[in-house]
Amino acid sequence: MSRTRGGGGTGLDGILVVAKPAGPTSHDVVALIRRLAETRRVGHGGTLDPFATGVLPIFLGRATRLVEYHLGDRKSYRATVCFGASSTTDDLDGELTPSDGPAPDRSTVEAALAAFRGPIVQVPPAYSAVKLAGRRAYAMARAGQTPELAPREVTIDRLELAEWDGSDPDRPLAVIEVDCSAGTYIRSIARDLGRAVGSAAYLGSLRRSSSGGFGIDEAHPLDEVRSAVADGPAGLEPLLLPLDSGLDRFPRVVLSGSEIVAVGRGQFVRPAAGIPSSLDPADRIILVDDAGRVVAIAAVRDGRLAPDKVLIDPPDPVPGTAPSTALSSPA
Repeated sequence: MSRTRGGGGTGLDGILVVAKPAGPTSHDVVALIRRLAETRRVGHGGTLDPFATGVLPIFLGRATRLVEYHLGDRKSYRATVCFGASSTTDDLDGELTPSDGPAPDRSTVEAALAAFRGPIVQVPPAYSAVKLAGRRAYAMARAGQTPELAPREVTIDRLELAEWDGSDPDRPLAVIEVDCSAGTYIRSIARDLGRAVGSAAYLGSLRRSSSGGFGIDEAHPLDEVRSAVADGPAGLEPLLLPLDSGLDRFPRVVLSGSEIVAVGRGQFVRPAAGIPSSLDPADRIILVDDAGRVVAIAAVRDGRLAPDKVLIDPPDPVPGTAPSTALSSPA
């Protein structure tokens, strides 16, 4: 992974990978980092439920402009599925109802997992942030309504039974590991797995072990984050990953000094270094200077690079001239 930095400015610009604890919401974590970093420009890359733990990428400063490129990142989880009861929320926070059917054994659960691999269709939990006629599903559920949520297709790249605890034969526990597409509800997998084995199940615990290119090994506990800012927000700097972290799939183009000036003004450029071939108009390219610092995110238009997100300050105008307002450079 590249460790180049970019963005300039005097504030904190980068990605802080937090090891979220159980309890706070993702929004709570964002609010805490916003306060500790003394900046309003903070966002996160993928919500975790309050009871869930693990990788929560937090974007600071100019990195917030790149969050959209991470929304489709694939995720990995380690989860505990509790059999023998269903939950109104499909997790341990809901009201539990014992199952009428017999609890499954390990071999039955292992055999059932196969149907959940690959492209599958799942219905989001009733207590979810999915919007229905402008209202959040969880708000409707809390009001006593039953939201009719449309099924959605997700992809399960890997689903394995990691551990089995059958010490209570009426309430066995399965620890599963999941690699999946963005938008997958692990609560729905737990619920549907219970039904598939003729019983019921809910999610007892959930840890996100990775989100895109961000893994649990580089995640910082909140206590470490608090300690880092004991002498001020600048203490967060050593914990930040570069702006372009997790975007290794984007090709890079090195710009010359004059090309950087043009891009800083929002102008199109035809770089001397050339443009990668076979790019789709929807593809994005990371533009960097000769030190590897990120300058902008661009797209290819008419054989030139069109800045989509400029991550440097615009250059000062030459004395005696008006600032450039051009959106493209001459062909």
